[in-house]
Amino acid sequence: MLEERSCVVTRDCRTESNWTACMSYRLDRIEVQNGKRPLEDDQEGENVKCKLQKQSDGSNLVGVTLSLGSSSASPDEHADNQDHAGDNTDRSTLFPAIDRDNSINSLIHCSRSDYGAIASLNRNFRSLIRSGELYTARRRIGVVEHWVYFSCQLLEWEAFDPARLRWMHLPRMTPNECFVFSDKESLAVGTELLVFGKEVLAHVIYRYSLLTNTWSTGMQMNAPRCLFGSASLGEIAILAGGCDSQGKILSSAELYNSETGTWKTLRSMNKPRKMCSGVFMDGKFYVIGGIGGADSKLLTCAEEYDLATGTWTEIPNMSPVRPNLRNDMPATSEAPPLVAVVNNQLYAADYAEMAVRKYEKHSKTWVTIGGLPERVASMNGWGLAFRACGDRLIVVGGPRVMGQGFIEVNSWVPSEGPPEWNLLGQKQSGSFVYNCAVMGC
Repeated sequence: MLEERSCVVTRDCRTESNWTACMSYRLDRIEVQNGKRPLEDDQEGENVKCKLQKQSDGSNLVGVTLSLGSSSASPDEHADNQDHAGDNTDRSTLFPAIDRDNSINSLIHCSRSDYGAIASLNRNFRSLIRSGELYTARRRIGVVEHWVYFSCQLLEWEAFDPARLRWMHLPRMTPNECFVFSDKESLAVGTELLVFGKEVLAHVIYRYSLLTNTWSTGMQMNAPRCLFGSASLGEIAILAGGCDSQGKILSSAELYNSETGTWKTLRSMNKPRKMCSGVFMDGKFYVIGGIGGADSKLLTCAEEYDLATGTWTEIPNMSPVRPNLRNDMPATSEAPPLVAVVNNQLYAADYAEMAVRKYEKHSKTWVTIGGLPERVASMNGWGLAFRACGDRLIVVGGPRVMGQGFIEVNSWVPSEGPPEWNLLGQKQSGSFVYNCAVMGC
């Protein structure tokens, strides 16, 4: 079936185009409309052409060049779609010889890097990819691929596919100057990347859609905030704590559903806290560490939110606070706890000791199990990303020398033994990692 179609990519560099770059493409036309541009590979001046070959009567091969355009179909495109679909004009039909359900069951096992090429076959496939139906079906049966999204420039985001080792550019954000210089948090949930910040008069959320490869704004939390702890689980995410627009530290929390685009206010935590971290573990949400109390000191406790009962439980000494933190350093000088969960095990990165620690649930203690990659640098933990990425831990950072440096993606699979970091990718960068999120879909 799909194996009979080949994709030939011609280019002058070592990377490949990804499905998101192709998903917005139209056939036989090279143009950018409505100010949108594709998710680009990290190479300038490259010429990427995908040719899908279709066999006709066992002999003739037809080449189709994919190029960028809007989602609406022109008359020429309608004709081209009919050529691809043959005599079949039923928009619900994908493969003429196979019903829609079986067609989808086949497509959900393809890599999402290939969805751009699949979307170019005809309108039916393109509509299916843009609808998000495939990702819902993938999540239902546990088919998930993880990409790392990070920002080293104030308005620019990149993605890295650890399976195919691809660097990719997202379209540039276009906010105002106040947003550029405000504190920002990021979160990947479902097929969306959310970036939280402040404009002149209010908080703002920019949303990147994997389905359309575009940024949009306008969504709002019930209680807008910044400097919060957050984590996602499939199509939902929980945000807790943080500060409101007047700087008040919050104890409130909200749940976001990316499929419905709605926010739900949850019961408040026992303690207000900001600059905290969030994770999901064993089906529950945890807020770890942060700053709180009347004297704005570092908190060593965590709080566990049970989604079934809607209750918070305080857990003492769950934050991996460094015992040798200097007393003369303000609490806000240190980054929020660098924590991540893989296979329901909680890990933390100690930037000062360059160590990896594991939380022992039975004894409720932190144990050092190994070191961080040697070439990562940070400023009190800022500029270093420590994230879960499927069954592996990812460290995004790199060495800095006289204003120059590199961004490196290092990977370790905890189930394979003590920390041994593999360098997956490296690129030049003159800046630290400002924000980082992992999207699994």
